[in-house]
Amino acid sequence: MSDILHRLPEFIGNHPFLSFGFIAVLVAVIAAEVGRLGRGYKALTPAGLTQLINKNNALLIDVSSIQDYEKGHIPGARHVAMSQFDPENKDLAKAKNLPVAIYCRTGQTSSTAAKRLKKAGFADVYTLDGGLRTWTEAQLPLVKGRSAS
Repeated sequence: MSDILHRLPEFIGNHPFLSFGFIAVLVAVIAAEVGRLGRGYKALTPAGLTQLINKNNALLIDVSSIQDYEKGHIPGARHVAMSQFDPENKDLAKAKNLPVAIYCRTGQTSSTAAKRLKKAGFADVYTLDGGLRTWTEAQLPLVKGRSAS
């Protein structure tokens, strides 16, 4: 181990771009992890979301466009367009102390909605990591049409 530490300055001197690249990647990974821990909500896999729904009776919200929702959504999901998404809505505010899981088609829009819920004081907020795409890749069921199951 001490031999490695003695040769480290020589390696850095001989390979400055490789060394700086390693440091940049290390800083990026640390920043991403700190950001993930500080965001306040948890990302779930399709299996994790299924467990949350079955065991904790989570409120499931789809913030996709109405066209995407009608093409297929998770059974039991309620549609709320992102343009109309309001964490202070009286119906949604009733769920402040319940687990709330949000998803969209790709997972990008649902992250914004999850941040808004956490900021509004919701206790347990979750997103489906990768959105509905990961749900369908896991070959889990979808419901078509407007009405939630």
